[in-house]
Amino acid sequence: MGIDVWLSRTAPDQEQPSVSDPDAIAENIQPEPESIDTWEALQAEVAPCTKCDLCKTRTQTVFGSGNKKAEWMIIGEGPGQNEDLQGLPFVGKAGQLLTEMLRAIGLDREEVFIANIVKCRPPSNRDPKPIEIETCKPYLLRQIALIKPKIIVVLGRVAAQALLNTEEPIGKLRGKIHALNDTPVVVVYHPAYLLRSLLDKRKAWADLKLALQIYKKH
Repeated sequence: MGIDVWLSRTAPDQEQPSVSDPDAIAENIQPEPESIDTWEALQAEVAPCTKCDLCKTRTQTVFGSGNKKAEWMIIGEGPGQNEDLQGLPFVGKAGQLLTEMLRAIGLDREEVFIANIVKCRPPSNRDPKPIEIETCKPYLLRQIALIKPKIIVVLGRVAAQALLNTEEPIGKLRGKIHALNDTPVVVVYHPAYLLRSLLDKRKAWADLKLALQIYKKH
């Protein structure tokens, strides 16, 4: 059969199982251990990543930050200039607003985990290209699998469309409960957009309250 079967030594008068016996073969073949993903392995893989062209213009990858056992996961689009320099997500003015938004529903940044669809800054803060999203998205999905959050809050059109595999505009995505596998997902306007469109802060507040309501049910 092309399978080497390793049998323990036995006394001369002890009967050995025949290698042609399927049950004997099964007992003596040890299955290979399943590969178990870890934070350390994932972060070590992301840091030097060169799978797409964004690696050519970045300062460093932005892996994500926060509680790795968080019940809330916050997902944005991609790093901006400040994030690219510091290696942390949401550290500029948009990040300050995000902190305030979380605080409004009783959460500290240290309680949640914050990540982005892409781990490298797109040049001039442009939207990430579809190929860049598809190349980097598996890293995010592995982060989600490791955290197992009770709820995901996704910020902005680009991140929402990428995570939910849709082309629906954000106006139709927000205000509803979506799902990624079995995890509820709520779409909220991106803090950077809210800094420019103050009137939509009321809608963002309604979406955050929806997320809190769903979270309390789980």
